Amino acid sequence: MLFDAHNHLHFAALAPHLGRVFVDLRAIDLRGAVVNGTCEEEWPAVSALAREQAWIVPSYGVHPWDAGNRSHGWQATLRSRLVAESASHVGEIGLDRRIIDDLSPDDPRIAGLRVAPLAEQAEVFSWQLALAAELNRAASIHCLRAIGPLHEILRASPRPARGFLLHAYNGPRELVEPLAALGAYFSYNGRYLHARHEAKNRAFLAVPLDRLLVETDAPAMELTAAHERFKLPASAEGQRVNHPANLVAAYAGLAALRRLPLEELITQVARNFARLFGEARG
Repeated sequence: MLFDAHNHLHFAALAPHLGRVFVDLRAIDLRGAVVNGTCEEEWPAVSALAREQAWIVPSYGVHPWDAGNRSHGWQATLRSRLVAESASHVGEIGLDRRIIDDLSPDDPRIAGLRVAPLAEQAEVFSWQLALAAELNRAASIHCLRAIGPLHEILRASPRPARGFLLHAYNGPRELVEPLAALGAYFSYNGRYLHARHEAKNRAFLAVPLDRLLVETDAPAMELTAAHERFKLPASAEGQRVNHPANLVAAYAGLAALRRLPLEELITQVARNFARLFGEARG
């Protein structure tokens, strides 16, 4: 009875393996997964997957990496899709200073993209957060090296009454309580099982039990070989591909971190997932 709070099952790196992936996800008893479209071009693919697989919860948004490449009609398109699909949510949205400060213009990960400055990212994020609040849909939020500006926007803006997700939370432990007070849920990623992520693990010790979720971000955020339970071939570019069924490793790692029986964590996460995203249909 596992739930993945954040992934990208529609990404090309998983496309050749989806049949095998779905078999493995049934084997681990996956009951629900939020699949996030990060730009307008991806939204139809997410919608199609959700129609095919009842356990998929679709989520649509403009990611900060795509904020500089949105169309003129993106807001109307996003609103109409959310209204038409009443079980859908808003995401992946957020802020990312890393793409501005750390990636060189010739980095292949941003080939063909216009990188939006942080102020523009904030404008795009704020509008989507307000839309999530208006429709009371969960917002799935990405934040890298911008937790201060993100916190300021969250404090000053309307927020969904049902709450919002800080996916793969990487902010300081000290902000967990004030963010939870604003409605935040926090999803733990299996990559944090690596010893270098000690600070992130300390932060998850402070997350209230009723705000804990678990995620993969598959096919991204691959686990170390020591923690990887399910393997997939590398992508055409030679990149490792995170199998979504590695969710089991993230659950096990979080249970050990919180010193909880695994079954107790599984039950609690199921409650939290239903509260934020709705009851699973699968």
